[in-house]
Amino acid sequence: MKKEVNNASFQETLVIGVPKVKYLLWYFINVFVFKTSIFPINSLKVFFLKLFGASVGTGVVIKPSVNIKFPWKLVIGDYAWIGEHVWIDNLTNVYIGKSACISQGAYLLTGNHNFSVTTFDLVLKEITIENGVWIGAKAIVCPGVICKSHSVLTVASVATKDLEPYGIYQGCPATKIKERVFH
Repeated sequence: MKKEVNNASFQETLVIGVPKVKYLLWYFINVFVFKTSIFPINSLKVFFLKLFGASVGTGVVIKPSVNIKFPWKLVIGDYAWIGEHVWIDNLTNVYIGKSACISQGAYLLTGNHNFSVTTFDLVLKEITIENGVWIGAKAIVCPGVICKSHSVLTVASVATKDLEPYGIYQGCPATKIKERVFH
């Protein structure tokens, strides 16, 4: 006999981690400052991220139309670059290292659901993007993945497992295609 999904018994397991007023304020800042394409002032974006609890290094660039779920669960290293239309869906911690580049339309996904139980429980896993990593345009980094030092996830690829240092990964799921070599 097959079991049916029972969303009625779903138990909320997400911990927002801040008072509801702070979360509500962030919601509007995110909509009117970050997710819009008409607000280009990078220094003010960095200011708001820090104000709401993010750790943001020197020289960080945040392009227009970026969606950040919870800044208090975000660490961005020096000289990192967050491209247009990036979605940092950080229901838990996301670490972005120094000089990392998250290209246009990339998606950092920290949550998923356990489809093997009828209650469809929420499962959260941190993402770590180490120093010098490049996440290509429209690429997806799945929950629990560590993109190790200077690895590359190419355009529209999906990282479901850790990326080795200096490895270049492509496809869905992403597989290593070659080594990254600097000249």
